[in-house]
Amino acid sequence: MIVEERIYRIRNGRMARYLQLVRDEGLAIQQPILGHLVGYFTTEIGTLSQITHLWAYASLEDRTRRRAALAADARWLAFLPKLSENIEHAENRILVPTDFSPLHALPPSIDLREESHP
Repeated sequence: MIVEERIYRIRNGRMARYLQLVRDEGLAIQQPILGHLVGYFTTEIGTLSQITHLWAYASLEDRTRRRAALAADARWLAFLPKLSENIEHAENRILVPTDFSPLHALPPSIDLREESHP
């Protein structure tokens, strides 16, 4: 399993709009394709106007396949310009859980096996 950490710095004054877009449109497109959203966060201390979201994948290959499917989705392509205009800077990291990470004990209802997803 891997976790992708996506960190976006949101343009000043655009946080509410960004969150509304994700809440009302974005997640309905992303979640069926990308799979398991671990969490979506804003910051209160440190770098402000920042969003961090975490997605779990069975492997790098699983992530590559899912991200390609999202990039090819007509709904996502139509939605992306609305979202992107609110983002000033983006950063991605791939996180590999340690052998003692609680993520290895995900509930049975969360199936990250590659073959069970598009």
